[in-house]
Amino acid sequence: MSTRQQIQELGNRMQQAIIGQANVIERLILALLANGNVLMEGLPGLAKTRSIKTMAKNMESDFSRIQFTPDLLPSDVTGTEVYYSESGTGKFKFQPGPIFGNLVLADEINRAPAKVQAALLEAMEERQVTVAGTTHRLPELFLVLATQNPIEQEGTYPLPEAQMDRFLMHINVQYSSEEDEGKIIRLVRGESNSAHEADKVFTKLPQQVVFDARREINDIEINRSIDDYIVALITATRDPGRYGEDLKRWIHVGVSPRAGIALDMVSRAYAWLKDRDYVSPDDIRAIVHDCFRHRIKLSYEAQADGVTTDDVIKQIATKVAVA
Repeated sequence: MSTRQQIQELGNRMQQAIIGQANVIERLILALLANGNVLMEGLPGLAKTRSIKTMAKNMESDFSRIQFTPDLLPSDVTGTEVYYSESGTGKFKFQPGPIFGNLVLADEINRAPAKVQAALLEAMEERQVTVAGTTHRLPELFLVLATQNPIEQEGTYPLPEAQMDRFLMHINVQYSSEEDEGKIIRLVRGESNSAHEADKVFTKLPQQVVFDARREINDIEINRSIDDYIVALITATRDPGRYGEDLKRWIHVGVSPRAGIALDMVSRAYAWLKDRDYVSPDDIRAIVHDCFRHRIKLSYEAQADGVTTDDVIKQIATKVAVA
């Protein structure tokens, strides 16, 4: 089986355990291939936690979960120096925290105070943590899936824009269809009736397959016209008046340079996943919402008009032409 087929098989296995969220699964795999981190936002019970746990179950990886609460400390995430006494002598040893997993679930990240959020996001950006003056590298295979609930705001600490920008993509998780809701009920009922399912042996995806896939993605071609298209989309968020008065009123702050880097990385992974060796404008449009959603700051006028970030991105994608 080729590298691409093995990655696609991972997606197929995840879809068997997660009904009605094919878009979410695809975005998680894209983040894995693009070596980035994901912020997932959705109402309770929409399989956010189950998604990353299912991915970890089907891969050779160490899974860690951090349940964020207001009393969490940075050392609860990164680890700390612990004093050990042996043969009458004592010394400090580093005890790694849950951030040192391969696939890390940061559940309800907006429930932790700023210091804890900063500790996690620094690790995401630098791929290392420093404790007591010593730097410790994180694993080569490393993906953080942070979740947050969009409706419960009491007792939360919203992520600042500068920290939101650190995420490669922001995925919105929607309700499943009526048909899929029935399938979910039957799936969970079947899992409850199959006690032996947990002991079932299957081949897990080796980490090396992900590294091989990333090397192949680096060879995906992006010509100059696609580069220009990405730049045009970015510019439209920073100078929206060129594309209409409505966009000018709605956009308060445009996207950062990280948005262009994310579009480049994810579009190449998307093209590779679709078995193509080049990036097309359709690839850019397919993932632009996920790369821009958390990087555009809307104005008060947009909120008054009931306009969402997705509405703004849709207008931009419609009005910006391919060079």
